Formats: sequence, C-alpha cells, structure tokens
Amino acid sequence: MSLLEAVILGVLQGLTEFLPVSSSGHLVLGQALFGVGLPGVAFEVTVHVATLCAVCWVYRGRLAVLFRGACSRDRDCLVYVGLLAVATVPAALAGAGLRGAIEPVFERPVIAAALLLLTGILVWSIRHFSGGATRGRPTLAGAVAIGVAQAIAILPGISRSGSTLAAATAAGVEPRRAAEFSFLLSIPAIAGAAALQAPALVEAVATLGSVPLAAGFLASALSGVLAIRIFLRMLELRVFHRFAWYCWIAGGAYLAAAAAWPALRG
Repeated sequence: MSLLEAVILGVLQGLTEFLPVSSSGHLVLGQALFGVGLPGVAFEVTVHVATLCAVCWVYRGRLAVLFRGACSRDRDCLVYVGLLAVATVPAALAGAGLRGAIEPVFERPVIAAALLLLTGILVWSIRHFSGGATRGRPTLAGAVAIGVAQAIAILPGISRSGSTLAAATAAGVEPRRAAEFSFLLSIPAIAGAAALQAPALVEAVATLGSVPLAAGFLASALSGVLAIRIFLRMLELRVFHRFAWYCWIAGGAYLAAAAAWPALRG
C-alpha cells in the first residue's frame, strides 16, 4: 500500500464512520463499482482504533466527568454509564449471534443501496423528532431502543450514527445530548470490533509496513474529529436532515445503475 492510498482510505473511513452515510454501505458499493476495499485486517483495525481515538478526544471532558463520577459513586454518572451499558448489549448480541446470517448481506450491494434509502428516511425524521426532544439522557426503554438501532446498523447501508440519533430523539432526548450519547455509545462498539480483529494484526503489519499504517491512523483520526465537529455543527444549524438527500441520491443512483447493469446486483 502506498502512502497516498493509506491517507485516502484513512480519510474516507474517518468521515464515513461518523457522518450519517454508512461507512460499511460505502465499502460494499465501492467494492461492487470499482473493486475497492480495505487492504486487509491490519489496516481495518488501525483505522477503527483511530476513529475510537477521535471520539475520545472530542468527548474527553465528558469522559473524564463520567470516570470521576463513577469512581466517586455519583448517582447521575452511574445511571448514565449504566444506560450506555444497556444500549451496548443489543449490538453485542447481534454481532455474536447473527454474524453468519449478516455476512452474506455484505455480498449484496443492492441491499446496501436500498438500506441507504432507509438511512435517508431515518436522518430526515430527526428533523421532526427533535422539536419536542428535551431530555438530557434517555430513559431505560430509550436506551434499549437506541441499542436496537445500533444493532440494526450492523447491516451495510444503515448508518450507526444516523439510526441511533433518530432513536434517541424519538425517545425525547435533546439533539446535542442525543449525539453525545450516540458517540459515547460508539466507543465500546468500535473497541469491540477492533478487538475481534486484533489477533491477526501483528502478522499483517509486516505486509503493509508501519509507515502506511501510521499515515492511515493519523488521517482517520483527524478526519474523524472533523466529521464529529461537522455532525454537531449541522445539528446546531438545524440542517442535519440534508444528509438524507445524499443517502437517497447515492442509494437511488446505485439501484438505477444495477437495474441497467445486472453485474452490479451482486
């Protein structure tokens, strides 16, 4: 892998991991259209850890408050951490128990494209849910709903950030607080995915080289921070729903192309 390829793939991973456009969906469609995919498990683990670092950096203050509060047995912090734990369970169960059933979907780009259309609907719905959303954190039932949304987002084409934000605002959580909960919830999800792939990392490093991996890591981390900032800024400006148009155009264009060229159907 060249240095330029590592930087480009790192930037794409960092941006699509957090913006509501589905990084896995883009990977599936990119593979079908151009034969482009991530070059091995080493790079995939590297950029996942980089995006994990991006979340931790942006929310370092909130994480410090939660850590200190949990250590001092502060009730609000303990409840919040507990809600994050509850919301993590559905995706963990789905990833462990349905892996065999989910993997074939990654070979069907038309499904990923169709699910991008659904992501557009979810993102657009946030515009309507956020008007009456005033809670600072979800209820227990809300945390379960957010967790289910994250579990469904294992499917390519469903955005994790978009689906969890839609579920959180539908549960009455104020949009900025909903985004915070969604991004903090991504920490165990990303860490778990990286941990599952980590055993193969050491053997694969020799193949790619440390310099491209380092470049990909830095590019992914920096673009991940930028993506989170854009995400939050668009929420503040009340234009977040415009991401829906991208999802609809991208998904619709691929489905139209697949209708014309059967080879794209997978």
